[in-house]
Amino acid sequence: MGLFNAIDAGVSGATVSKIWLDAISDNVANVNTVRPAGEEPFRARMVVVSAKSRADGQAGGAEVTAIRSRNGDPERVYDPTNPLAGPDGYITRPDVDLSVEMTNMLIAQRSYQANLRSVESARDMYRSALQIGAK
Repeated sequence: MGLFNAIDAGVSGATVSKIWLDAISDNVANVNTVRPAGEEPFRARMVVVSAKSRADGQAGGAEVTAIRSRNGDPERVYDPTNPLAGPDGYITRPDVDLSVEMTNMLIAQRSYQANLRSVESARDMYRSALQIGAK
């Protein structure tokens, strides 16, 4: 893997981490979103990532291939005083687990930081190589 390939891989990883953080922030923002009875509840968004391949067949970083909604049964809560409650008195809460989202946020932040550090390291090596060549 060449120097510029290392930078490209780090940038692609940072881009994936940023998209993942965006999805997590959307999930956390909607953790208390209640929908009227009969409407589909908010479902947590999950980022699907795959290896990006280059023309020469080698791995070239990562890319987001899809953003999917989490499957599962949303929580139904009996709250007849809520204006969005159905005739039976139940509301539908979103399918978001805050503890999972916070854990994912920590992992995505560390991934973003690690990818930026790898880009910085590759950049520093490139600068050093240029300085050696200039002498």
